[in-house]
Amino acid sequence: MTKMRSGRFLPCNGSWSATVVMSITACGCLIFVNGARAQDVLAPAPVVFSTAPPVVTEIQSNSSGFIDFGNATPAGALQEKPFQVGPLDLHPHFSYQFLYATGVQFAPGSAQDTITQNVSPGLLVDIGRNWALDYTPTWTTYSSREFHDTWNHAATLNGVASYNDWLFGFSQTYNRSDSPLIVTGGQTLQQIYVTTLTGSYRFNTVLSMDLSAGQNFTYTEHFTNTREWSTTDWLNYQFWPELDGSLGIGGGYDNVSVGVDSSFEQYQARVSWRATQVTSVVVHGGAEDRQFLGSSGSDLLSPIFGATIRYAPFPSTAIALDADRSVTVSPFLDEVIEATDVTAMLNQRLLGKLFLNAGGGYHWDTYRSASSVITTSRRDENYTLNASLTCVFLKRATASATYQYSENLSTQGGFGFSSNQYGFQLGYQY
Repeated sequence: MTKMRSGRFLPCNGSWSATVVMSITACGCLIFVNGARAQDVLAPAPVVFSTAPPVVTEIQSNSSGFIDFGNATPAGALQEKPFQVGPLDLHPHFSYQFLYATGVQFAPGSAQDTITQNVSPGLLVDIGRNWALDYTPTWTTYSSREFHDTWNHAATLNGVASYNDWLFGFSQTYNRSDSPLIVTGGQTLQQIYVTTLTGSYRFNTVLSMDLSAGQNFTYTEHFTNTREWSTTDWLNYQFWPELDGSLGIGGGYDNVSVGVDSSFEQYQARVSWRATQVTSVVVHGGAEDRQFLGSSGSDLLSPIFGATIRYAPFPSTAIALDADRSVTVSPFLDEVIEATDVTAMLNQRLLGKLFLNAGGGYHWDTYRSASSVITTSRRDENYTLNASLTCVFLKRATASATYQYSENLSTQGGFGFSSNQYGFQLGYQY
């Protein structure tokens, strides 16, 4: 077993490396769940840098069998340290996105074509090797007067630490966005605060556990606000070096500003399998039992699951398939959403400095009533196809051309739409 020192994290090999990667990935789970709660209509700008602490990036790069699946990153941008102040490494970054979009809803049943422009200056700060802080404001303008221009903000603090045989992860994010959302059918102001703590402990060479606790506060203007506290804990057993099995139990409490609060319990099993040096599979599934407090409505028993498959047949090619099913609180009064996602993505490097990302997704939302007084029959099916071609130039700069088609079919009038979106992005990062 790799030796640890209190308060420090030492580069390591073997199973601890995989545990660290899993712990840091877990920090983003609550963020992903919230993303399923409020999907954006407009295509996001391609991401060209990571906010993981340097030590995690090193482990991901050096771990045997780790499949690097991501977007183009300027060569040497984060490896060099052009601006260093004591233990702080400063990495300024800037991006500009131009997007022409058709059929964007500014209110349910009302859509408009518009040009959006996003200007995003930002700063990533590596604090030693174990911590990373990023802040990126975004100024968004719309050509259509049906939308209002906005200043959005995104801040992320990620960290890892160790104590004896424990590995700990911490993540704090804040996101303010005022963009068109599928769930509300119009431009909607949201502020989201997510805090996640993770811990991993190895009892021996085959038995370990992963613990996590988090809170997710979502404030949506003119809709229901939600505060969620939750935990998910796993007991892992390594059958072979390439195969792990886990049993998990979790639960949480959702407090809403108006309406019915709820509590829930989750019971799951998980299998992690590195089939070959170029193929990895993680599958988990189980059930969630949700109780609506102070309501005459019956409990909601829902299947939940997730799957991640990564396949990299060549150094320049990676294919990913992801699936997820979860239950989240709706921004509408006394509703929850059973959300199912299936996405596929191809990442291909072309001619050394060109990166092609192409993919598609299917998103299915079923709205359930949390109260016997209010009923709902809304069901949404959303289809997305997207592609981007990114070029790295001048060592630290990127240029991307993007396209996205999305269509939402809803059983509730006013929430269906189809949209074509064409654009480009310029970025620069130290």
